[in-house]
Amino acid sequence: MHSTEFSKIWHKILKDYKLHMDSKLAPTLTDAQLTVLELLQERDAMKPSDLAPHLATSPAAVTMLLDRMEKHNLIIRERDASDRRIVWVSITETGKNETSRGLKIRSDFFAEALDPISSHNQQLLLYLMGKMAVAPAPAPEGSTP
Repeated sequence: MHSTEFSKIWHKILKDYKLHMDSKLAPTLTDAQLTVLELLQERDAMKPSDLAPHLATSPAAVTMLLDRMEKHNLIIRERDASDRRIVWVSITETGKNETSRGLKIRSDFFAEALDPISSHNQQLLLYLMGKMAVAPAPAPEGSTP
C-alpha cells in the first residue's frame, strides 16, 4: 500500500522542516509564533480564541504562547473599549520584522526542497497536495454515512 510509503516520506519532510525552522528561527521565534504573526499581519487584530483553530492546540496553550510573544514584544494585547471581557491581540513592529525574517526562512527551506524537482513536476505536486487538502476525512470505523 502506498500509504505506508507516503507516511514515511511525509514524516521525514515534517521532521526536516521542524528542525530547520526551530534552528533558524531561534532564539526569538518559534514556528507556532510565526503562524500567529502571519495571521495578525493579515487581519490586524484577533481574539485569542480565534487563533486556537489555526494552531491545533488548547486555549490554555494559546494563552501561554501569547504570554511568551508579548514578553518578547512581538504582540500586544488590549482590552476592547466597549466590552472589557474581550481581548484583542495585534502585531508590533518587532513582530512585523520577525514575520518577514521567518517567512524568508520558510520560503528558503521550501525553495531548496523543491529545487531538484522540475517546474512541471512542482506544479503537479501542488495540484496533488491540493487534492489531498480538500479530500473528505474518512468515516470512523463502524459508522454509516
